[in-house]
Amino acid sequence: MSPMPSSYLWFIPLLPFAGFLINGTLGRKLPRAVVSTVALLFTAVPAALVAWLWTTMCSAGAPDAIEIVSRPWIAITGLTINFGFNVDHLTLIMLAVVTGVGFLIHIYSVGYMAHEEGYWRFFAYLNLFMFFMSVLVLAANFLLLFVGWEGVGLASYLLIGFYFKKKSAANAGKKAFVVNRIGDFGFLLAMFLLIVHFGTLSFNQLFASISQHPEWQASGAHFLPAICLLLVLGAAGKSAQIPLYIWLPDAMEGPTPVSALIHAATMVTAGIYMVARCHVLFNSSPLALSVIAVIGAATAIFAASIGIVQHDIKRVLAYSTISQLGYMFMACGVGAYAAGIFHLLTHAFFKALLFLAAGSVIHALSGEQDMRKMGGLRTQTPITFWTMSAGVFAIAGIPPFAGFFSKDEILYRTFTSPNPLHIVLWIVGLITAGMTSFYMFRLWFKTFFGEQRVDPHTSAHHSVHESPWIMLLPLVVLATLSVVGGWIGIPAALFGSNHIEHFLNPVFANPAAEGVASNTGHSLELALAAVSVLTAALGFYIAYLCYYKKPGTAAAIAEHNPTIYALVSNKYWVDEIYDILLVTPLLLFTRGILSSVVDLGIVDGSGAAAGATTRGLAWLERRQISGNIRSYAGWLAIGAAAVMAAMIFGRSLWGTL
Repeated sequence: MSPMPSSYLWFIPLLPFAGFLINGTLGRKLPRAVVSTVALLFTAVPAALVAWLWTTMCSAGAPDAIEIVSRPWIAITGLTINFGFNVDHLTLIMLAVVTGVGFLIHIYSVGYMAHEEGYWRFFAYLNLFMFFMSVLVLAANFLLLFVGWEGVGLASYLLIGFYFKKKSAANAGKKAFVVNRIGDFGFLLAMFLLIVHFGTLSFNQLFASISQHPEWQASGAHFLPAICLLLVLGAAGKSAQIPLYIWLPDAMEGPTPVSALIHAATMVTAGIYMVARCHVLFNSSPLALSVIAVIGAATAIFAASIGIVQHDIKRVLAYSTISQLGYMFMACGVGAYAAGIFHLLTHAFFKALLFLAAGSVIHALSGEQDMRKMGGLRTQTPITFWTMSAGVFAIAGIPPFAGFFSKDEILYRTFTSPNPLHIVLWIVGLITAGMTSFYMFRLWFKTFFGEQRVDPHTSAHHSVHESPWIMLLPLVVLATLSVVGGWIGIPAALFGSNHIEHFLNPVFANPAAEGVASNTGHSLELALAAVSVLTAALGFYIAYLCYYKKPGTAAAIAEHNPTIYALVSNKYWVDEIYDILLVTPLLLFTRGILSSVVDLGIVDGSGAAAGATTRGLAWLERRQISGNIRSYAGWLAIGAAAVMAAMIFGRSLWGTL
């Protein structure tokens, strides 16, 4: 086995950046076909390189990790940070998601954005996003990871606000940017503490140092929980967890391919990846792990409850994404990192599929996103229907679709976890699974079944059509992965070998929670899987009754429970509460104190005072320099008299003293 030359590895992030530069500078003058070719070529080659890297590292005798360091990036007294990449099996999975799913979304975008203004700008932003996400997952240290972390935040701001002439889109982009900065502040503080206590930001050096000092955990070293909790704040911002989830639903204002790329396949999983990457650090702080597990479980069920009553097809999927990210968070919190990454992988398949299929539905209805104005589309958009069905069954946890295996693995690892709250967490996860099944089949029935509810007086009613093949091909590929993608994680209890857990063993060496779980026997795992399937089936049946068999049932329930329905449909008024408690006081402070007092009073006032003083002194100077010889003679006489007086009286005074 010949290792991949380092020069080839650098091409994985650099090629998308080159595509960004070409389309960003020349795209306005290039034909759309050339823009598309550049964008696709500069993402296809990195995907091929990742495939080659995968086969190289998985061959016999290959190393478990490859680290490539170019040269010292920052070198100061007591701290050296190298510009380097690290590739292990966790990196391989993330690179496969970023480049593989990202390339499919690029193909889809060629058809979806064909008639949009700013075509070149859109693909430049997409390539820029791919560059930063690749840097994030390849980084060998916290600082380089933070560069990618901030970069995807910038790219997401540009993509969410792509329709910048639309006020809601511009506001959504700003909201995502600001909320993520809150989490990023925690990330920065964590890095500062790492430098203070460890003197390095390198993953390998840091984790080796922690492994060599197990007494830190036993003695309750105060800095470890502090660092971990600050990193959790950063992860909560990027992966849309309570309390920083509020940006993700509004981010649906961007084009549908953006929703698929940023909020399903890549950016929002960055927080999960960071926690998994830092598992050695988090394992040293049981408090931080418990916080992660509780936040994940709370986010999962909270977002699922909101998704139940949403009418915008993309917003249903947005809250679904938040909920599924909560599942991954919960898995990491109980120490089941491999299970969390497994669900990250399958979620990338079926959630990207669901967003792109939703985009196909929106395309078929000339921009309509309200499910109350859909219905009966399965016969008019058959390929979209069948592919989206695969995604719905996968996320609902119906076997043998991909989501069943990864979700069941999380529930099993949670139930058998040593975490003192493991039963409560499992119950919350199970209820969330039932709610997920219900709201996804609700979407399925309302969109594709029943009578067609498209307004007959709109153009959408007369132009319902299937999407072009350049949009359908990625759907077919993702639908296939949504069916078979979970088979790599079939557990031994179901006559599989859980390949993905073994694949990640070199990264998550003997995680405590998984070691405990593996000794509980297959009978418990089968029983828990049966309960999970029955819960998903119950969600399907309730959705079938409410939205297919008796379509008016849901409306009647809402009418009889107006308070609860208003609470959930208004998303618990969280945005309004944040606005009252945080945004409004902050605006009052900035406008009333910082703007009026500090900016206008002190900053502008001091400038005005300096100007007035200068003008006054200049006026006095002008009065002295009049050009009149008599005036000059008078001033000379006064000056001479003053000097003489000082010499005479000053000498006398000095002698007295």
